[in-house]
Amino acid sequence: MRIAKEDSLVLVVDVQEKLVPHMHDKEAAVSKMVTLVRGAKVLDIPVIAARQYPQGLGDIVMPLRLQLAEYHDKMTFSCCGDPLFMDAIRNKGKKNAIVIGVETHVCVLQTAIDLKAAGFTVIVAADAVASRFQRDYEIALKRMEQEGILLTTTESVLFELCRQAGGETFKTISNLVK
Repeated sequence: MRIAKEDSLVLVVDVQEKLVPHMHDKEAAVSKMVTLVRGAKVLDIPVIAARQYPQGLGDIVMPLRLQLAEYHDKMTFSCCGDPLFMDAIRNKGKKNAIVIGVETHVCVLQTAIDLKAAGFTVIVAADAVASRFQRDYEIALKRMEQEGILLTTTESVLFELCRQAGGETFKTISNLVK
């Protein structure tokens, strides 16, 4: 299956101030998240972000926060556990959900599984998700594959969404992934 921009949205899960500092390889993961969100904006793909209990876990980290126009607060681990959040996702009218965020083995995993059960094709950019411990990250990716969730990378999905070389969109995407 090819991933088409007209069928896709990006979901950013819980990339928050009190969580991110504890993630393994956090700088690389957050950098990829920012790249993917910026690329989605260039491609006119909707981006929705979630914040888990922001009173305790803080806001979305900078510089990712600067890239986001729409976000929703939640108390459930899975974004799908919040009816208002699910309404926001469904109202976009897309069939593909590209998921990024933290923690891979908790909120990202549960969200991905629930989105798949809700009928979405779920794509997780493995270089744009993170957990505190590498082993949790690795096991979560294996579980996602077993659940039928597609794994990719930021660069791969952005070029797939871009479709062709040439033009300003391609140049912008190329510069983002460098």
